[in-house]
This record gives sequence, C-alpha cells and structure tokens, in this order.
Amino acid sequence: MQVMKNFNKILQKFFVNQKFYKMFRKLLLKLLWLYQKFFTLIGFGSCRYYPSCSEYARLNFEYNPLLTAFYNTSTRILRCNQLFDGGIEYPLLKKLYCKPADLNIDSIKYWLVPNKKGQFYIIKNFSYKG
Repeated sequence: MQVMKNFNKILQKFFVNQKFYKMFRKLLLKLLWLYQKFFTLIGFGSCRYYPSCSEYARLNFEYNPLLTAFYNTSTRILRCNQLFDGGIEYPLLKKLYCKPADLNIDSIKYWLVPNKKGQFYIIKNFSYKG
C-alpha cells in the first residue's frame, strides 16, 4: 500500500504539466492503434473477452486516468487465459467529464450505460460515422 502511495506521488510530480500528460496519453493511444492495426492480425480471434483486450485498453486509456487505465488493462490481460471463462466485460468510466452538445445517432461514438456503483460502462456505437 505504501508503495502505491509513493508511486502516486512520483506520478503527480512527473505529470505536473497537463500538456505533457496529454501528450503521454496520446502516445499510448497511438501505440495501441499500431498494435491493433498490425499485430492483432497474427492472433485474430484469440481473445476470450469482448471487447478484445486491446480495445478494452484503448477505451480505458482514452477515458480513464492513466493509473486506473494501467491497473484495469493489466488485470484484464492477466485474466485473458484458459483459467478464466471470458465473456463480455466492458470498461468502466469513473466520472463523466464532458457533456455532449450534439445528440443525434450519427454523432455518438460510445454509449454510457450506468452501473450500480455510480460508474458507467463504455459501449461502442456501431452506427457511428465519424
């Protein structure tokens, strides 16, 4: 527990500048995009969960704080093996950060479905044209 507190302090000092934090997030999302584009063709259809682990990681890094995204993604990857059943597991969003301005069906990229814990499941809108 003490190690996690120290790690959080180090990260806060490291990411004091919000511009650097956003650049780091964009870099991680770009690396995930490259992985999805080129390396998932090798093991296509081998993930035991829906959405796939790389899509789950991308959604987490896009909408959650970095520490939460790293934790959720690592636990998901560790559970993606023959010892667990798999199934449908959507990433959870802790807080709503922005309010949408335009609400027609073609402008919504993800649906946010409330959870019992006051969190939201992030579900991809397949009719999104953007």
